Amino acid sequence: MNQLLVLFIAIPFLAFLVSLFWQNKSERAIASIVRFTKVLYIIVSLSFAVWWIWNGLQPVSYHLATLYQTDHFVFAFELFYDEVTAVFSIVGALLFFLVATFSKYYMHRDEGYKRFFNTILLFAAGYNFIILSGNFETLFIGWEIKGVCSFLLIAFYRNRYLPVKNAFKAISYYRISDVSLMLCMWMMHHLTHQNITFDKLGEAKNMAIQSGHAGMAVFIVCMMILPAAIKSAQFPFTAWLPRAMEGPTASSAIFYGSLSVHIGVFLLLRTHPFWEDMLWAKIVIIIIGATTAIVATFIARVQPTVKTQIAYSSAAQIGLMFIEVAIGWHWLVLVHFAGNAFLRTYQLLVSPSVLNYLVHHQYFHYTPPEQKPISKIKASLYMLGIKEWNLDSIMFTYLWSPFKWLGKQLQFLQSSIFIGILAFTGLALLTIGYTYQNSIPSSGGALPLIVMGIALAVILFAFSYRQSALKAWAYLLIAHMFIIAAVLLNTTHINSIEIIFYVSGILPAFLLGYYCLQKIKAIDNDISLNQYHGYVYEQETTGLLFLFAVIGMLGFPVTAAFIGIDVLFTYIESSQGALIILMGLCLLFIELSAFRILLRIFMGPHKKLNHPVAFRSS
Repeated sequence: MNQLLVLFIAIPFLAFLVSLFWQNKSERAIASIVRFTKVLYIIVSLSFAVWWIWNGLQPVSYHLATLYQTDHFVFAFELFYDEVTAVFSIVGALLFFLVATFSKYYMHRDEGYKRFFNTILLFAAGYNFIILSGNFETLFIGWEIKGVCSFLLIAFYRNRYLPVKNAFKAISYYRISDVSLMLCMWMMHHLTHQNITFDKLGEAKNMAIQSGHAGMAVFIVCMMILPAAIKSAQFPFTAWLPRAMEGPTASSAIFYGSLSVHIGVFLLLRTHPFWEDMLWAKIVIIIIGATTAIVATFIARVQPTVKTQIAYSSAAQIGLMFIEVAIGWHWLVLVHFAGNAFLRTYQLLVSPSVLNYLVHHQYFHYTPPEQKPISKIKASLYMLGIKEWNLDSIMFTYLWSPFKWLGKQLQFLQSSIFIGILAFTGLALLTIGYTYQNSIPSSGGALPLIVMGIALAVILFAFSYRQSALKAWAYLLIAHMFIIAAVLLNTTHINSIEIIFYVSGILPAFLLGYYCLQKIKAIDNDISLNQYHGYVYEQETTGLLFLFAVIGMLGFPVTAAFIGIDVLFTYIESSQGALIILMGLCLLFIELSAFRILLRIFMGPHKKLNHPVAFRSS
């Protein structure tokens, strides 16, 4: 029966592949595939839960595959099933069926009908990867899939300004959580020197205590709490949640009302054995949850739009779940999760009907509100709530603006001469690092720091550059060269296959992206990043290919670069804090720079006005 865990992932993923062969106008066929998939998913979820209960509620684990293994590194897929997985899978199966059935009619004759259901099915596979994960590597695959699906559904109305802008905001926060989770995996590897499974996290905690590595344990816990807080829209990262509801109401219900937004709670539940004895971690989680519950409640009570009210109300409830997890009331958390997920899904799905009823109702039963004096405190809280406590502007000012300012100071790099110099230098460092790695002193030298610093500088320039998209794209490849060179210069030995893993994903993605940008440039010779071009309107296939290039450039799980990036992390020692911070920032801003190019060139309002174009405020 353990092997049947694979069905949870295989069913939605195979349905996703099958749905790709149908055209957008084949609504009945697509809906039938989705309905059959969701019914089968419900049957599998309930049947496995019954079998698990019948066998005494014992946790079930299954080793799916080992993709790569060396003396110092193992990349394996592990599946795990317990009471947390059972609740999340059953709730997920029921909500997927509910939303899919609703969407069959809600999305009728929409030009993105097929695209919507393709993304929903892929998200279902990613969601199951997360809830069934038995180790961090498996969880991270689902984490990445879910992030990209979220981005695609926020930007579902891709020829409008606000959905595209808010999709970039959401993916910016998501990438911070991605890098944080990668750093957690990196430090866990150095602590345990093995591919640790979730059922052995208690042993890893004892290992940290007995070996005197309390600092490593503190770092790991911080890198667990941060992505959990971001994914669940906890303070101070709450502002992205209502902005993520720019997509269709059905996707808002399944993503940001019910399942996706609770993944942070799942992460805390799954990693609880590691930090359950750390009082400071519990206090931090309780403070985050309590602050979010209070602030989000104040905001939700005064917001004028229904989606914003529901978003902040959901964040407030998740804040209470954080408190419950920290206290140890895990069954209460699971009940709370199920109740909140079903309630928010219901509220979002009926919100258009409710608004229509209220608009109709006020014509016949409208009574003007009474003018009542309010205290200064209430007025202040009201204004703070209306402005969402300025959370969005604070994050932009203090988190992103400093990096954009640094990138603007590097505008001298836009010269073609500097591109040639940097490309030649990167190749030279790669050659030296690979050829003479046995004779170069490793660990702690200044040279890897300098090279990684150059990589970050190049990426920040591409992140803030507003001229040619081709130049920005080329600089991302150059940055990858410097990243590999820095890791080569930091170690005395690295397997050639590991470099091949990395390059085999990055180089084809770069060439594909370069081809797409050249094709767009041939249309009107303008691919600047000063504005949105919206070329997906007339070049949909090219836009899809460039999306593949972007996710390949980032080391998405569809390429071998995903393994390569994970392996390269292990060659940075736990004592090299500065180097790992630089590499983390590089991976963070590479994704943001690549997605920025995608959004500016292919999405947003179409620059040609020979057809109707939506207003920026729509």
